Amino acid sequence: MVEITIRGAGIFGLSVAWACVTRGATVQIIDPFGAASGASGGIVGALAPHVPEKWSAKKAFQLDSLLMAETFWREIETVGGAQSGYARKGRLQPIMNDRGVELAQRRAEAAQDYWHDNAVWQVVQATGTDWEPASPTGWLIYDSLSALIHPRQACTALVTALQAKGVTVQSEGDDRGQVLWATGVAGLQEMSATYDRVVGAGEKGQAALLAHDARGLPQLFADGVHVIPHSDGTVAVGSTTERYFDAPDQTDALLDDVITRACAVVPALANAPVIDRWAGLRPRSHSRAPMLGAWPDKPGHFIANGGFKIGFGMAPKIAEVMAELLLDGRDTIPDGFRVSDNL
Repeated sequence: MVEITIRGAGIFGLSVAWACVTRGATVQIIDPFGAASGASGGIVGALAPHVPEKWSAKKAFQLDSLLMAETFWREIETVGGAQSGYARKGRLQPIMNDRGVELAQRRAEAAQDYWHDNAVWQVVQATGTDWEPASPTGWLIYDSLSALIHPRQACTALVTALQAKGVTVQSEGDDRGQVLWATGVAGLQEMSATYDRVVGAGEKGQAALLAHDARGLPQLFADGVHVIPHSDGTVAVGSTTERYFDAPDQTDALLDDVITRACAVVPALANAPVIDRWAGLRPRSHSRAPMLGAWPDKPGHFIANGGFKIGFGMAPKIAEVMAELLLDGRDTIPDGFRVSDNL
């Protein structure tokens, strides 16, 4: 029986814990602040793919993860009985000019090569419904690979499913067995201090939750804003990307601008009450990709960090490869995702 200690109860820590438990490992999770206390407690949850061009191992890894997501989250919901908010309803984006139409059509052909029959990237004509972003060309990009999730609900679903397996999030405890550090921004800061270089940093994001029922509709992306119709009858809009800030956990006028732009994208949101405002730091590694693998110079210690904006979308695949590494010693981490890429 392999023993695993996971430090950090955000989306990476909880997902790897789940993958290890379902493979028969004994797992303890330690986080002094509780589950989803950092960026994983956000509200947006856009699980969107990279564009289907200039294909790479990193893009293939993300594709695998997005295709794994439905089975991953449905199993968690079944075991624990709590809903994650996961739904794969696709995404609409406006095409701003004729050059953009040509580019989107080329990407549609590339998607057939890279995504095969798993999903489509299409150029579709706008129909003028109230849940479409305005498009100067009259054309939209629709992709069926994009999905959405409610981050807070998803973490709660993971915690509940883990509890059903006998695993709880503890505030303190001693390391037992292999140790995985999934400690987000604090972990990146610690590594930066240890190696006397910028391994990664926290980047602030702000988002809002509006009371508007658009459940079952595709997510939208326009004017730099994600508009996410959650299954609980709310719509999340966001987010900012701030490297420089004064208060990491406070919202301000930058979020007001996001809400204004979202209402311009979807006029139906104009009178929707804002029921929550969120701000927090997201862990961005130096390479901007997730940082996975063994911790150099610390035998028996491993790292899963740097989720940044794609943590929830990458979580199913990251959970799988980190469980393989921790339990079997099998390393299937793609180049570009390794800890050494940031040191």
